[in-house]
Amino acid sequence: MTDQPEHGRPDAPRLTTREAAELLGVKPETVYAYVSRGQLSSERAAGGRGSTFDADEVRALARRSGRREPSPAGGDLVFRTGITLIEQDRYYFRGVDATELARNHSFEEVAEWLWTGELRPGVRFTAPSETLAAARRTVGALPAHSGSTDRLRVAVTAAAATDPLRFDLSPGAVLSSARSLIPTLVGALPVLGSTEADGGSLARELWPRLTARPADAPALAVLDAALALLIDHDLAASTLAARVAASARAHPYAVVSAGLGVLEGPLHGAASGLAHRMLQEAVDRGSAVPVVADHLRTGRPVPGLGHRLYRGEDPRARTLFALLEDVPQAAGALAAAREVVATTARHAPLHANIDLALAVLSVSCGMAAEAGETVFAVSRTAGWVAHALEEYGERPLRIRPSGHYTGPRPPQPLPHAP
Repeated sequence: MTDQPEHGRPDAPRLTTREAAELLGVKPETVYAYVSRGQLSSERAAGGRGSTFDADEVRALARRSGRREPSPAGGDLVFRTGITLIEQDRYYFRGVDATELARNHSFEEVAEWLWTGELRPGVRFTAPSETLAAARRTVGALPAHSGSTDRLRVAVTAAAATDPLRFDLSPGAVLSSARSLIPTLVGALPVLGSTEADGGSLARELWPRLTARPADAPALAVLDAALALLIDHDLAASTLAARVAASARAHPYAVVSAGLGVLEGPLHGAASGLAHRMLQEAVDRGSAVPVVADHLRTGRPVPGLGHRLYRGEDPRARTLFALLEDVPQAAGALAAAREVVATTARHAPLHANIDLALAVLSVSCGMAAEAGETVFAVSRTAGWVAHALEEYGERPLRIRPSGHYTGPRPPQPLPHAP
């Protein structure tokens, strides 16, 4: 038995675009996308206004697709993606356990895997000298009190201005831009220590921009793993912004700028800074108990705990905590973090998330509170590029939610100045 429609049947019912969309569970724009892809045929309606569709053909397509897109009224947007899957308290990059990738491969290798599906052992990203010089000059012109995200945003703009091929959205060109942009972002940040890393992995290049303390192998391994773990995490707010920009066919630098703009929100990238300050206070006071009590007494949530996508411990945090066991100077901060979790568990069943693990790294290695946000931004740039590559393959401007107008009904009188 097949589900092929009986085309051309004279008594076959015809559906309007809206009726077809409702039957398929998609937006009307998606119905036209099916037509353009040859998945659905249409005929002009009588009078030449709109299109009509064979009901049997639409039902057959609905059975084949088997997936319904929530309507805008439902408040959700669903994107088909082959990048990240999160299920049962684990997450995967292209079907491979992301924590295992981070344990066994460098940030650059994991980024390449996510972009291309190919593993390139030993791959390194290099910043073009002209691009890096322009980014450093631009960053150097900022006020001394500027934050790292401020610096990263202007570095992206400077890098874009030096790339005349930025409007080439072919996969090869986009990846070439990404491989040069990420090390440019790192290289544009000021060096805090007395010496700058001379080549090597991106984690080694980033380290002296986060702390004046020299890097040791175990701590550097934690930073590299953190970069790999944070590359993508499904459609977080900043990633959605990046996909919207890519849907409008913005070039990859503009896509990254869109992501950075959302990342700076206090409920997204800045969350790690709150965890850092809380953990630093716990270390300074010698106990996490009064710190947790202060947060709860004032009605503030305890930073670094809970994640809406995981019922248990964030797998990214679990991976970093295991690696931090090998960092001698992290013992105090790691113990304080565990005390935060144990103390809060008496009040609410919350587990550690990636922000708390980043805080252990930043507190124990003498980094500033914004270090976690910096790591997040540099790493997530690779994820935004991966999503841009997917979005460039979709119909342009498909991400167009409908507004629900709640203002006064027209016609209203012309306003007059008082």
